[in-house]
Amino acid sequence: MALLWLSYQPSITRTMLVATSSQARRLHAQPLHLLPLTGRNRISLLTGCKSGVNSPLSLVRAHSIKSNALSLTDVAEKIKAGVYHRILVMAGAGISTDSGIPDFRSPNGLYSKLKEYSLPYPEAVFDISFFLHDPSPFLRLSEELLPGRHHPNSAHYFLRLLHDKGLLLRLYTQNIDGLERAAGIPAEKLVEAHGSFASSTCTMCLKEYPGETFRDSVMKSEVPRCSACGGLIKPDIVFFGEQLPARFFLHLTDFPRADLLFVMGTSLEVEPFASLVYAVSRSTPRVLINRDQVGPFLDNSDGLNVVELGSVTSGVKRLVQLLGWEHELEELEKTRNLMMRINDQRTSL
Repeated sequence: MALLWLSYQPSITRTMLVATSSQARRLHAQPLHLLPLTGRNRISLLTGCKSGVNSPLSLVRAHSIKSNALSLTDVAEKIKAGVYHRILVMAGAGISTDSGIPDFRSPNGLYSKLKEYSLPYPEAVFDISFFLHDPSPFLRLSEELLPGRHHPNSAHYFLRLLHDKGLLLRLYTQNIDGLERAAGIPAEKLVEAHGSFASSTCTMCLKEYPGETFRDSVMKSEVPRCSACGGLIKPDIVFFGEQLPARFFLHLTDFPRADLLFVMGTSLEVEPFASLVYAVSRSTPRVLINRDQVGPFLDNSDGLNVVELGSVTSGVKRLVQLLGWEHELEELEKTRNLMMRINDQRTSL
């Protein structure tokens, strides 16, 4: 049963979701300012809260039980019928594994490639203090993630197809590989929760650089340095210890508006991104396409959680078949990949 741990600050009259489920108390969790919580996230405030002091609120559970649980077939039929037309997507590293990018935590994942650096813990590669002390582990990791090294797969193109059909309300992604952009999803539909390699900034004087500046240095096995002050240049991705980009909070009104939520390729372990799964209305179905059953999808007491386990691309292909979009997806994938191959050839000249 999914649990929420809430705290309330009367001084700012806003509910802050600081933890979700067992992963919620990770040291790098940050408060997520949400809209007034409704639906799955109903709260009852305790009395006696003092201004400016965090006070615990009740634990929240979903109690509604439905006898007829939704299936992936039902979801596809309702998309085709126009019942669902404001679709939100939460995506993680699992959507990119079939593009040749390993996830982070699996035995052969990206963290496993850093053993030679004797990091105190794998996540230190994304610790801003550690980066400023020794950027070499992150630069090594960046070689695997830089834009242009990999191409989108059918999961990315499915999301592009949702956009082309006017169904994509917003795509929230944890990924920093830029494959959503490469698939042609426009920037206004993207919330890159952990930033991206598309731009970079000097860590000392804050001079801004295009992403190519960092990329060119990494490809030459050089430490990227600022031309103005000599400081380290860091891509604009979010490290532990840094604030999330302002854009992450800009579109939180998407969640009560959504009529369907896809959760794809994520362990739902990193806050505050993981908390977003609880921000949709109680009546909004949530579809998990993932290797593992995670978070609120461990329970389906309200009958609105749909789970499709396995690789993300295999789950997407099953959904696309149910939707009857196979030909459209195939043509989109073929056209975009041809364009990228031509661009790669021009770049290499």
